[in-house]
Amino acid sequence: MIDYPAHLDAMWQKAIAPREPDAPTVISTFAGGGGSLTGYMMAGYRDLLAVEWDDNAVATLRANYPELDIYHGDIAKITVEDVLQRTGLRPGELDILDGSPPCQGFSTAGKRIIDDPRNQLFREYVRLLRGLRPKVFVMENVSGMVKGKMKLVFVEILKELKASGYQVSARLLNAMYFHVPQSRERMIFIGVRDDLGIAPTHPKAESKPVTVREAWDSLSVDVTGLGLTPLYSEYWRNTRPGTTLGKLGATKKLDMNRAGYTIVKSEGNGGLYHPTECRMLALSEFKRIASYPDGYGFNGGRRDFQERIGNSVPPLFMEAIARHIRREILDRVEHGD
Repeated sequence: MIDYPAHLDAMWQKAIAPREPDAPTVISTFAGGGGSLTGYMMAGYRDLLAVEWDDNAVATLRANYPELDIYHGDIAKITVEDVLQRTGLRPGELDILDGSPPCQGFSTAGKRIIDDPRNQLFREYVRLLRGLRPKVFVMENVSGMVKGKMKLVFVEILKELKASGYQVSARLLNAMYFHVPQSRERMIFIGVRDDLGIAPTHPKAESKPVTVREAWDSLSVDVTGLGLTPLYSEYWRNTRPGTTLGKLGATKKLDMNRAGYTIVKSEGNGGLYHPTECRMLALSEFKRIASYPDGYGFNGGRRDFQERIGNSVPPLFMEAIARHIRREILDRVEHGD
């Protein structure tokens, strides 16, 4: 069993350390507050460019990575030529293009789903993919896309990615098996450019679930202003750890002896309440569950950081994916395997 706080801090030191001269390169689209980006940095990558439109997310990125080149704007307005000029790359040189484009419009049976106007962001990701021709791409999306009618979404996305000139593999992975104290299942697409002749693979589970107790070990918390209203206090008292809180939908009371539940952006408290104290979670507690280092700063208020964390890929989850790709794909390309 790892010492989770010590492991998280050690990974943060790797993230902020100078890059090695031969560090693999990544461009982060839909960068958000930096979850995926931090995972790549933990794995030793050099992030050449982050693309993000949200003001608060950009402020968070700049606070943590002051030297990072950030395109603050609509992804549809940055051209492939812009990206190549900013990064000094030529087509085919980039190691990884990363991104998690929203795909809400892939649901109408019997139509060319990819042309739904709501899929504009996915089309922009594909546009950059086809122009930049990275060796590998990584795309993350919700697990629900392989359930029910959403399977059409999955099939259409897979077809479009393969048509871009890549061998593509997609797997459901749960972050809690990659040192993250949060059960967060996501669909991870990994594509390898056809001419490289290497089949894409996914990392295998690396750890047992880290419990909330282990995640919060030695954590000092300021509980000022975190108390609940009388109604919510009653909900909390009548709820067993690990179960849904009152009539609050997906909102759950954590269990100290299990991994945390998925942090969401839409609930008033990120979908989670403290397991043993009648209160909301502090930012420091959210960060530990989401595998953000203690030293990672978030700009703005409570709603802002909950949205950033709820929308993000946990850094340690992406670190495992990035490390796997470096070892099993990029190193083989470099050595001509």
